[in-house]
Amino acid sequence: MRTYIVIDLKTFFASVECVDRGFDPFNTNLVVADPSRGNGAICLAISPAMKAQGIRNRCRIFEIPKNVKYITAIPRMNLYIKYSAEVYGIYLKFISKEDIHPYSVDEAFLDVTNYLNMYNLSAEELAKKIMKTIYDETGITATAGIGTNMYLAKIALDITAKHVKGNIGYLNEDKYKKELWYHQPITDFWQVGRGIAIRLSKYGVHNMYDVAHLDESILYKEFGVNAEFLIDHSKGIEPCTIKEIKSYKPKSNSISTSQILFEDYNFESTRLVLKEMVDLGSLKLVDNKVVTNTIGLRIGYSKDRYKSTGGTRKIEVRTNVYSRLVKEFLELFDNTTRTNVPIRQVGISFQNLESELYEQYDIFVDSESVDNEKKLENTMNEIKKKFGKNSILRGMNLVDGATTIKRNKLVGGHNAETEETK
Repeated sequence: MRTYIVIDLKTFFASVECVDRGFDPFNTNLVVADPSRGNGAICLAISPAMKAQGIRNRCRIFEIPKNVKYITAIPRMNLYIKYSAEVYGIYLKFISKEDIHPYSVDEAFLDVTNYLNMYNLSAEELAKKIMKTIYDETGITATAGIGTNMYLAKIALDITAKHVKGNIGYLNEDKYKKELWYHQPITDFWQVGRGIAIRLSKYGVHNMYDVAHLDESILYKEFGVNAEFLIDHSKGIEPCTIKEIKSYKPKSNSISTSQILFEDYNFESTRLVLKEMVDLGSLKLVDNKVVTNTIGLRIGYSKDRYKSTGGTRKIEVRTNVYSRLVKEFLELFDNTTRTNVPIRQVGISFQNLESELYEQYDIFVDSESVDNEKKLENTMNEIKKKFGKNSILRGMNLVDGATTIKRNKLVGGHNAETEETK
């Protein structure tokens, strides 16, 4: 039987901001958010001190009670990545990288099966030792879940650890059924979102006991092959291991990117943004030495007043050249996009990727001009790697309404460095 520990860095972004300022996260009211996005902006994190006052994590700025005074910290994603890397380095002091699966910037699974005898420690003792080292070296408080599989470890973290001394939860299959089979709401369980909960409620299913005892044919009819995960999890079963995760290779291969625009854009302004996105995408294809013959486009409209438009298009060649790709994307955009409705989201994808060895030209292409364009794109990539993403730009990036320069300063869609307090 295997033993897993999953460790979560408590209200990570807010804790980093507090520690970086020399404050105790448990005694400091701090919110990580960008006020420039308005009072409706989502708080990426709030400090433990604010959570203790009943304020909901991931709330919007206007939802914070007016009588609560707090520090506002604009997200600094590079700083959080730096702290996350430090914590990963701490894991490596105890566990080999082959037995570590980083789940997110603030959470990681550790397969400690082969380490407990080596350290002569129980799983709880090892978890405490790692958590203490994290706190001593970074000032960040961690919580942990321990389980006989990855799912049970995650549930022990998400549900059980909150209600036990030391913030370390433990579950095996029997303990899971005894203590959590009737737990509600069912959305507290890993990978059970509101949509799944609504679909389950049609059959009178409101907890994991109900799932485990529902006719499996109903679940397969409702959820297809994904029912297998739900059925296993309802019984506390998870066959997947970290080794299998690391060896997994996806069957499909694609590159995609999307952005929520800073404000409502009209048809022509969005056309400019699309050209910028295709430019960055083609540079990534060239850098990865792959080509595509299928593109995808999704346009989302302001306030969801209309269903999104776009679609996929097969192109006659396999290429990574910007001039050809942007032509195909603009035709798809022009043919499918509503011209008089404000636009707020743009997403593109390059699908069916293959090695450049499979690049194709049609009879109308000047191969010499294509080679010259690819040399230019390779040069641009080298300059960007050496001097930064904004070190070399196209003229369109300087046009009013262009977003590339601003987005190049973001990490994960959020500000990378600037600090602002109030």
